[in-house]
Amino acid sequence: MQGREFDVVTGAFGYTGKYITRRLLAMGRAVRTLTGHPDRGAAFNGNIEVAPLQFDRAAELVASLRGATTLYNTYWVRFPRGAVGYEKAVDNTRILIDAAREAGVRRIVHISITNPSEDSNLGYFRGKAAIERLVVASGLTYAILRPTVIFGVEDVLVNNIAWLLRHCPVFAVPGSGDYRLQPVYVVDMAEMAVTAGRGSGNTVSDAVGPEIYTFQELVGLIADRVGSHAKVVHVRPGLALFLSQMVGRVVHDVVLTKEEVAGLMAGLLVSRNPPTGRTRLSEWASRHAHLLGRHYASELRRHFHETGSAGGTNR
Repeated sequence: MQGREFDVVTGAFGYTGKYITRRLLAMGRAVRTLTGHPDRGAAFNGNIEVAPLQFDRAAELVASLRGATTLYNTYWVRFPRGAVGYEKAVDNTRILIDAAREAGVRRIVHISITNPSEDSNLGYFRGKAAIERLVVASGLTYAILRPTVIFGVEDVLVNNIAWLLRHCPVFAVPGSGDYRLQPVYVVDMAEMAVTAGRGSGNTVSDAVGPEIYTFQELVGLIADRVGSHAKVVHVRPGLALFLSQMVGRVVHDVVLTKEEVAGLMAGLLVSRNPPTGRTRLSEWASRHAHLLGRHYASELRRHFHETGSAGGTNR
C-alpha cells in the first residue's frame, strides 16, 4: 500500500472486524488486517492486505502498522484458552498499542464492553477496563466503543439461542431470567466504529441498540420468530452451565462461560445512556427468521480451527 492511505483492522476475518472491514472498503478505504489466520485471505477476494498478528514479533507489528491512518482494534479473548487468558490478552494489547504508537498511527478505535471496571471480580470486564486505560495513556487520539451483545446472523448469542430453540425440546434459562440486556446490530456497530475513526477528538461511548430485553423476553422473542415449541425452564446458574457443557461436547464448542452468566445476571450488558444504534432486534429477527439458528456458530471453529491453538478472538 505504498503511497496510499490505509487503515488497519485486527481480525478482519472475525465477527466485528469483518463488518468494520466491509464498511471501510465500501467507503473506498484501503485496508490491511492483522490476523492470526492469514490463510483466510480469500475472504475479501484479495481486496485487503493480510499480515500476521504475532505479539512476540514487535518489530514486525510496527512494520505492518507503519503508514496506517487508523487502527481498528477488535482483538480480545472471549474465554481463556491454552496459554492466553485475560491477563495475557491485556499484555498482548499493550504490545499492539506500543507498536501503533511507534509506527506513527494517527488514531485508534478500540472495541471494549459496556460497564468495564478494574475493580470487577470478573476477569473479562476487569481486563477490558485495563485495556481502556492503556488506550487513554497511549498518546494516540482514540475512540473507545463499548458494545453490549452484538447480534447478527452469525453471532454466538442470539444465533445460538435460536439454534438451541430449533434443536432442543427444552431451553434452560439461568436463574429468574429477569436480568436485562441491550443488543446492538453488528452493522450499526461497524458504522459507529468507522465514523469514530474519521473523527479527531478523544471519545468514550456505549454502542447499544434501541431495545432492552430481560433475558426471558429475549428467549421468548427468538422462540416466536423461529417457530420453536421448546419448553423454557428456569434452573440454577450452575446447572445451566453444566447443561451448556453437555451441549458443548456435542457441538465441540464452549457454549457458555461462568463469566458470561455472571456478567449477564449482574446487568452489565445494558447501558445507562441513550441508545446509539438504530436497528431493532425485534424487527431484524422477523426479517431474518429463516436464517436464525440454521447453523451453530462455533467459537472454537471460528478462532481456533478446533485445534486448541492459542491466539485471540475478535468480537
